[in-house]
Amino acid sequence: MKPARVALLAIGCAAALGLSACGEKEAGATVRADGTTAPGSELKVGDRAVVPFKYGNDKTGTIAITVKSIELGTKEDLAKFGEKAAGVVPVYVRMVIENVGGTDLADTSVSVRAVDAGGKGTKVILANGTAACKGEPAAENFTTAGATYETCETEGVKDGGEVGGVTFSEGDGYKDDPILWKK
Repeated sequence: MKPARVALLAIGCAAALGLSACGEKEAGATVRADGTTAPGSELKVGDRAVVPFKYGNDKTGTIAITVKSIELGTKEDLAKFGEKAAGVVPVYVRMVIENVGGTDLADTSVSVRAVDAGGKGTKVILANGTAACKGEPAAENFTTAGATYETCETEGVKDGGEVGGVTFSEGDGYKDDPILWKK
């Protein structure tokens, strides 16, 4: 084989190896070189995403989010909101959050947003949980690698609307290109 072809073949192989190291696919997600899930990854309910995390001005680390379920509640669940909740149905997003990086993330919480079948926001945000979905923050012992907690976030959809999934859009490029868990 001629030296020019060998060099071209070597460059092509190196480029292919470099691309695979930059973005491996894992359960519908693209995993970046640092082990986090790339912005724009599409997952299924039950899949795990690892993301850099910042809460307030002083708590940062790496967490894993596993959306376990996305369920519609009943209008009666929102009775305490009165007229403010007229025409809204609650959406309960049950998640497991894991402290991957081992930093102190006690008393933090993770936010996701409900989206319709086309991936657009439902335009309904509920500030508080309900009796069926209380949205607990991380406990005081959420400070070591491997620590986990389960939580539920209450989102909303207009009566008759459809929920296609939820998105995570906080930090490191996720705002413009969120991770999506499809229902």
